[in-house]
Amino acid sequence: MKNIIFAFKDDAPKYKQIYEQFKLLIEQGNIHANEQLPSIRELANSLQVSRNTTLMAYDQLLAEGYIRAEKRKGYFVNEVEPHLFQGKDDSLQNKQTETIQPVLIDFRAGAVDQAHFPMKIWRKLSNQVLTLQKSYQYGEAFGEMCLREQVATYLLESRGVKTEANSIIIGSSTQQMLIYLGHILKDEFSGVIIEDPGYDGAREAFRFHGFTLETLPVFETGADFSNLNRLQERLIYVTPSHHSPYGVSMPIQQRQTLINWVNKKEGYILEDDYDSEFRYTQQPFPALASIHSERVIYLGNFSKSFLPGIRLSYMVLPQPILHRYKKRFRQFESTASVLSQLTMVEFMKEGEWLRHIKRMRVVYRKKMQHFISNIKHELGDHVTIIGEQSGLYILVKVHLNCSEERLIQRAFKYGVKVYPTKIYFVNRNPETPVIKLGFGHLDFDEITQGVKLLKSAWLSLHR
Repeated sequence: MKNIIFAFKDDAPKYKQIYEQFKLLIEQGNIHANEQLPSIRELANSLQVSRNTTLMAYDQLLAEGYIRAEKRKGYFVNEVEPHLFQGKDDSLQNKQTETIQPVLIDFRAGAVDQAHFPMKIWRKLSNQVLTLQKSYQYGEAFGEMCLREQVATYLLESRGVKTEANSIIIGSSTQQMLIYLGHILKDEFSGVIIEDPGYDGAREAFRFHGFTLETLPVFETGADFSNLNRLQERLIYVTPSHHSPYGVSMPIQQRQTLINWVNKKEGYILEDDYDSEFRYTQQPFPALASIHSERVIYLGNFSKSFLPGIRLSYMVLPQPILHRYKKRFRQFESTASVLSQLTMVEFMKEGEWLRHIKRMRVVYRKKMQHFISNIKHELGDHVTIIGEQSGLYILVKVHLNCSEERLIQRAFKYGVKVYPTKIYFVNRNPETPVIKLGFGHLDFDEITQGVKLLKSAWLSLHR
């Protein structure tokens, strides 16, 4: 053990390489418990490095408990269990040698157009925000008041929702806010009605709190309210402006029916208005919360319409829920970035938010039209398109007597990633497989190429 020599690499500090070599030898049992290690000077001479380098390596091993220092004696190996580390390197090596299928086109739904993102403006405003003292402090527990004021103004202008800034809570995501909200709602409610099919992220948030689930059936033509009055629960989660995943919108008659139902039940509607900005045939429908706000908990976000990575969402709480929520979470830190909040405030103040939405509505409408045209041309009667009126994705019902899993695997073999819809269903599955295709982040050529590859992948199964 006196003379240890190994070759150093150029891509890491030498002390770290010494530390990792000794750690590996100890974990693999090549250096035994209570065995004495070379002194700092001996090791430095052996490896031709400075004593400070070997000291840093030993200090790291000491801190992690791999070795111990005994006064006037030196450094000794502590006992570890080698079998706990066995196979670690083999598994990593196997992962590294796996063949990775190249993805040419990814029809992911949760991505936005990078080419039209206002990078220069956002960077300029972000740099300005970094000069503010508030950027170097922890933020307000329920979100920065200046952002809540901007959101309140925007909701009134665009969604008809009348609310005060104090009733708005800022969070990092809709699912995160539903988990927090669940802590409040479970004091009064034991279950919730969800759409079937419906957003799986919300469903898992409700399950996290042990809510029992009742279902409201939704079809390509809309929601089925025929059994609504027979349901037991008084809490309902819906996506009325753009159903997830079918994309249909609730007409005014159903919205009024739902408001009357919740008033009679003395419950609450959880309205997830996740991407209402992008409707291509008419103006966005008014929010449920604009009709009756006392029994509606409104949820929105900046991820779908602006940038997923910004992690900014918001909810508007009726007064009884708001009071309980703030009492429960006033000692908790905000989950949303202060920098993102303050930058978004400036972005909205300067009118850039509304300009961005207006611009992107045109961009996405053209992409949607191009997408639909290509699908009809290449896949024809082999598919039925669902949800082409709004949003950043469509569904295609595939008439090829083939399972959803097989269609996804076949597309991947041709370098295309497409996505399932089974995850959205609770008590039933579609008789014909339905595939989800997002297009927001793709350009026109990528959309064209992707559809042609899907034709090659899927129609070859038909022959």
